[in-house]
Amino acid sequence: MPKFKDKIDLYDDKGKLLEKDIPLEAVSPVINPAIRKIVNLTKRSVVVSLEGIEAAIKTGKVGGKGRQVLGLSMDLPIVKDADKIAKTVADTIRISKGDDTAVKVVGGGKSLLVQAPTQRVESGAEYVASLSCAASAVTEAILDMYNVDMFSAPYVKNAVWGMYPQTMDLVGGNVKMILEIPQKDEGVGYALRNILTNNCVVIAKRNTMNVAALSCIFEQAGVWEMGDAVGPWERYQLLGFAYQGLNANNMLYSTVKENGKNGTIGSVVASIVGKAVEDKVIKVEKTLPSGYKLYTTDDIPLWNAYTAVATMAATMVNCGALRGAQAVSSTLLYTNDLIERETGLPGCDFGKVEGTAVGFSFFSHSIYGGGGPGVFNGNHVVTRHSKGFAVPCVSAACSLDAGTQMFTPEATSGMIAVFGEIPELREPLSYVAKAAAEVKGKV
Repeated sequence: MPKFKDKIDLYDDKGKLLEKDIPLEAVSPVINPAIRKIVNLTKRSVVVSLEGIEAAIKTGKVGGKGRQVLGLSMDLPIVKDADKIAKTVADTIRISKGDDTAVKVVGGGKSLLVQAPTQRVESGAEYVASLSCAASAVTEAILDMYNVDMFSAPYVKNAVWGMYPQTMDLVGGNVKMILEIPQKDEGVGYALRNILTNNCVVIAKRNTMNVAALSCIFEQAGVWEMGDAVGPWERYQLLGFAYQGLNANNMLYSTVKENGKNGTIGSVVASIVGKAVEDKVIKVEKTLPSGYKLYTTDDIPLWNAYTAVATMAATMVNCGALRGAQAVSSTLLYTNDLIERETGLPGCDFGKVEGTAVGFSFFSHSIYGGGGPGVFNGNHVVTRHSKGFAVPCVSAACSLDAGTQMFTPEATSGMIAVFGEIPELREPLSYVAKAAAEVKGKV
């Protein structure tokens, strides 16, 4: 028997019905096979820039910006030999015949997409085995293939690993995961929330609905990992996730379409409040002498899901019209301010989205101005407070940006774009829906 009575219909990024009557638990990060696979692939997948390694060794520019060893030049045909290197790397990191090791040549030899075997990742306490074994395997493959002597070998290592271990992470290196290293996580369970919004943009190839879904998956899987979806909060997070990220009951798509031509933040709020009244999620509790109506609800988690949709839809409408991501902080703020004023009920995530937006505005483009929306994540001191519901809207806004950011997705996440070769990461909406249908009779 399912734990919750809620059932949802799942739709794709074009408003097409994918699966009907899905039990809410079937989209849980700990149950849904596609979400579990996405998390597994996120931990196992590494991109290696063979083009970057070849250029670094040839020019002596190893270790990142401003660092060059003059007189160092090894002209090795690494890109040309990508297929041989890929085979060697696969053979090196494979644990046993038939395991899930995979190494794919991408971009005509410019990059490798390495998927380390699950066994390597599961046998460690952290998730970095894929990064370290891929870097080591590539280094060894180049040394052996080109008979690099002991005096030049450190430069090959430096071209692959960057400044590590002088730096905690691989600064200036040519091997990268979607995840940051554990030392950059600001608390227990923050790894999946510590992913740049721009990373989601390039992985899902700027398809805004799939960008939002991928960002929601990372955020919500992180919420489960950090213990914030336990007990009464499980249904609260699940409903918000399903409606905001997975287009449950087509509410997100239909609201954006309804307001897409001439809509505003206010018209989106009016649409969602109207739907909440029509669906009997909220009702008038009392009318004040002025005529102002105060609403109440018997289902706070479901009301929160509706406000989460309003926040995402308003972001798509407003930032989409602007063709710019910078409006996302004010959109998060005023969508929920209007919801509270219209209903007397709390905005998304009990006001934490609204509060996040205030600090976000300050840090992204006010007095401080430390970084644009594209370099934010759920691990950031400003955006961490709303767990699951704010950052996906930022990802959606960045996917709609037409180049107004100082930190564009292409600039911050160029290597990460290779992960768009993985279908489950590129198009999560369809994969999660299909997987939910597969397990709906088992939850």
